[in-house]
Parts: sequence; structure tokens; C-alpha cells
Amino acid sequence: MYLNTPPRSMIRFTRRGKLVLVVTGAVVAGTAVAVPLLSLGGADRKPISLVIPEGWRASQVYEAIDKALALPAGSTAKSIGKARLKLPSDAAGNPEGYLFPATYHVDKDATPQTLLQQMVDTANDRFDVAPVAAGAQRSPMNLYQAITVASIVQAESASRTDMGKVARVVLNRLARGIPLQMDSTLNYGLRRHAARTSLADTRIDNPYNSYQRAGLPPTPIDSPGADAMRATLNPTPGDWLYFVTVKPGDTRFTTDYEEHQRNVAEFNALQQKNKKAQRSPSATASPSGASPSPSGVAQSRL
Repeated sequence: MYLNTPPRSMIRFTRRGKLVLVVTGAVVAGTAVAVPLLSLGGADRKPISLVIPEGWRASQVYEAIDKALALPAGSTAKSIGKARLKLPSDAAGNPEGYLFPATYHVDKDATPQTLLQQMVDTANDRFDVAPVAAGAQRSPMNLYQAITVASIVQAESASRTDMGKVARVVLNRLARGIPLQMDSTLNYGLRRHAARTSLADTRIDNPYNSYQRAGLPPTPIDSPGADAMRATLNPTPGDWLYFVTVKPGDTRFTTDYEEHQRNVAEFNALQQKNKKAQRSPSATASPSGASPSPSGVAQSRL
């Protein structure tokens, strides 16, 4: 993510704050835990597994449930009000951040409401365990704010090993009153998954535009996994304010704005080089191989 301005004034925490794999038989890899949601109906019926990866937005989960249950598009999203989800008051009925990433087993009697309830119940169970509760007590954030930060860490980290440092950057910037300036929050507000963010994008009036608005976004921006939550509650010690993933495996964290700008310039130069190589008839590198972010979320880093 690029930073266009150096640090600014102090603020406080705000109070507000891959395609789905539906398979028959064996569970497909890619999630942290397997959750037996519903008993399977019929002795001759094989299990159907719904995989919700870490970092998926609620909208992606809704679409996946529609497909798994062979429902018309939009059915799950319309059922939210009837699902009676056990969400915190801060969520205002929005399950974003609480649709826990896992492998869920679905039977013939499953409905959008039962699946959503199980995902939220799983999140509450995972977030209520002793290490998370203890970490939340040590933190100036409430649990909903911690989940919001973890969702940003999930989206912005190029690898699991980066999560502790990314969490520290987010928390350092919040503590110093510096706008987060995260592509991931802006793209969430614009309902897109963009590789790059333009200067014009950063000027859009949107509650999730963390270039223009200080503090946390109004809600989480995805479903964070256990690693992102642990990193948020136990961030790596450091005073970093900036980071950029220059290339895969090379994420650079710094406290110096000028150094960060040099790292960004190197990132831009590599991106231009990769674009030229991809346009060349003799090029063999794939576009995805050039991306510093394996998740395909914003490639430019704070």
C-alpha cells in the first residue's frame, strides 16, 4: 500500500471500530479447521463439504452457500435478517468478520440460516477461548475492534510470517492518529478486489476509505483466521509505520518515510518490468507469479 503523506495528528480508537470448493467425499485442503455442522441425511448420501478460506468477505460466503445449496443468487444474503445470528451489538446485525473460515459439512436439510448460524457460532467459540480473551483484556481494543484489525491483517499480509509485523504497523498508526491508508479497506468499500489503487481512488468519499478517514473502518473487511487474530492480539514488537511487499518473500517494514518511498519505487520498477515481460511473446512468467501478494488482494502495500 502506498502512503502519500507522512504521519499526521492524533486520534482515538473508534467505537465502531479461488472459488469456493464444494466437493463430494473427502474434504479439500485450505482451511484451518473442520467443523461438523450437520449430521448427514441418508445412509447412501456422501458428505458435501463447503470450504470457506481465510480472508473471504461475507459476500463471497453468501455466494458460496447459494451454490452449495443450489439456490438462486442472492438467497443467502436475503436470509440474514431471519438467521438470528449471535453477533455483538457493535456489529449491528452485519456478520462480516464472524463467518469463521473452516470446512463445513452440509446435509440435504441445510439452509442458509443454519449454515450462517454455525459459522457465527464457530467464530464465537474460537474468539472466546482463553488466549483470545486474555489478549483482548490486555488490549485497548474491544473484541469487535480486534476482529476488525485482524481482518485488515489478513488482507494485507503477504504471508503468515508477516502478520505480526503488519498488525504492529496497524496498531502503531492507530495509536499515533495516523490514517491507515490501506488499499484493502478502500477496495472493500468499493466492493472490488483491485490489484492497484489510483490517486483518484483515494479521494473517493466512502466510510471504508482509510486514506481519507482516520481510525478503524466501520466493520471488519473479511473473515480473519486464527493466525491473523493471534498476530493482532500479540503483535511483533517494533515501531514500524510503513511496509511494502516489493516481491514475493520480500516485505519491507520501516519507520522512515523516505526509506519507504525508495522501497515503493523499487516495487513499481519491478511491476513495470514484469508487465513488459508478460507482454513479450517469449515471456514464460505467469501474471500470478509476479504478484507480491498470493491472495490477490491489493499488491501495493502501506
